[in-house]
Amino acid sequence: MKEKTLKRFKIMVKPYKKTIIIVTLMALFIDVCELVKPFLLEQVMDKYLPDKLYVYNGISIAAIVAFYIIIVIIGNIVDYINRITTNNMGEKVMYNLRNQLYKYIEKANVSFHDKTPSGKLYVRVTSDTEDVYALFSEVITTFPKDLIIIIGLLVMMVYISFQLATINILIIPLLLIVTITISKMLRKIFSRSKEFRTVLNTFLAESIYGIKLIKIFNRQKEKQEECEKNTKNHRESLKNIGILYGILPGMMNLIENIGISLIVLFCANKWLGINLDVGIVYLFITYLRKIFEPIDRIIENVEVVQDATSSIDKIYEILEHDEYLEDYDSGIKLEKVRGKIEFRNVWFAYEAENWILKDVSFTINPGESIALVGKTGSGKTTITNLINRFYTIQKGEILLDDININDINLKSLRKSIGTILQDPFIFAKSIKDNIKLYSNTSDEKIGEAVKLASATDFINSQNNGINEIAAERGNSYSAGQKQLIAFARIFAQDPLIFILDEATANIDTTTEELIQKSVDKISAKKTSIFIAHRLSTIVNVDKIIVLNKGKILEQGSHNELLQKDGYYAKLYNAYYNSLN
Repeated sequence: MKEKTLKRFKIMVKPYKKTIIIVTLMALFIDVCELVKPFLLEQVMDKYLPDKLYVYNGISIAAIVAFYIIIVIIGNIVDYINRITTNNMGEKVMYNLRNQLYKYIEKANVSFHDKTPSGKLYVRVTSDTEDVYALFSEVITTFPKDLIIIIGLLVMMVYISFQLATINILIIPLLLIVTITISKMLRKIFSRSKEFRTVLNTFLAESIYGIKLIKIFNRQKEKQEECEKNTKNHRESLKNIGILYGILPGMMNLIENIGISLIVLFCANKWLGINLDVGIVYLFITYLRKIFEPIDRIIENVEVVQDATSSIDKIYEILEHDEYLEDYDSGIKLEKVRGKIEFRNVWFAYEAENWILKDVSFTINPGESIALVGKTGSGKTTITNLINRFYTIQKGEILLDDININDINLKSLRKSIGTILQDPFIFAKSIKDNIKLYSNTSDEKIGEAVKLASATDFINSQNNGINEIAAERGNSYSAGQKQLIAFARIFAQDPLIFILDEATANIDTTTEELIQKSVDKISAKKTSIFIAHRLSTIVNVDKIIVLNKGKILEQGSHNELLQKDGYYAKLYNAYYNSLN
């Protein structure tokens, strides 16, 4: 285990040290019971049965049998408690890891999610945490116990017959050489197998999410081939693991039977002057077989350990990157927001030096409505992302009410801003839950929001009305219907700043007009920012900011910009002509 992995493992183990010690002791007690049982049988075979005795040295055969039964009962009880305890410990570890990962994913900034495929995150939270569960519930307590029992068995074998023990101990290094060699080979294969599994799961997650697009472009065959390729790679890695694991039991069995054969051979021919009773031979062979049980268990657990250590590394590779985490608690809490937004010489790039915004400066006064206009890639959506503080600018300042947004409490900032995107996300919850999003919004306010969003007819058409459960990602609704839910959600939130990023793009003209009237009413005294593909919807805003390749070309009202006969006038005339 690598040093870094070991440190991570120690962090995970620390809260469960006492439990691990207790469980290990219980497991050791169980194995001691297993060692005592053949010893008691040997006593009966060698001391009672040959002479047909019922009592030997004051100890009756009935007492030995009774003791044997008591050991079996107590061993089973302890074994049950041990299994329950280890399973609970594994569940706690998995539960805590999953919660940590989810909290991280939730708190991670948009930049992290841009770089990290959702399928990869899904694997981390599910199968990787399950691998760690297997380590804690199956291996972590059995490994030290198995080592102790191996030592104990060797001592017992030496006690029974030093000569036979010496002969058989010589074959153990052979077993260790085979085990270590195969383990090294397995370590590489396991790591590769995990990579293939992540790729496969990521592919499946993306394909399921984008199934409509695949069908639209008739890419089923290509995606099937890609699936077969990813599945084949993962299968081949599992096949190689299976081959190596298939070798181990055979090698174990061979080495074990070599040891037994040596015992029979030496005892039969008395080459070493060994003269042992039948019971002693039985006991020695039993202990020899038993010494292979913990060794076999250790070998079998190699896969679990390899999987778990690889998963631990992948989990902590996420959890240890604090630079992606958003700080929701510190900063200035906004008491009363006026809604003044100011960009001062803002430069921003998603990737180094590939500037999306170049020295952008503008001011939105409280209660003012503005529109961002420009071709795709001009920086419109980037500006709205920066206002929400999804990303950090490289140069310049962004201020809200004359306060740098980097100094504002993030919860407080986003509570003041209501954003509707072109493709809103709908949870697999009721329409009502999707509108209120777990806030304490009253039913009365939700009803008002539904009316403002012109969503009443759509909601009433559902079998269960506002309590209708949406399908995953809102797939049971049209794009326009999802937008109506999104608008109702924002109206219920009643933010002081509105951002509408081409939010009416998927709504029919009639519904758009109804929503526009609602937006005009609710945004009359609030700061509003519009990105619209239909230029006819922004002619009445207070100010239009025209962008091109990350720079502001011109600013002004609709009429002012038309009179300038510049870039905006060309865009508007082209749009107007397209309608005729």
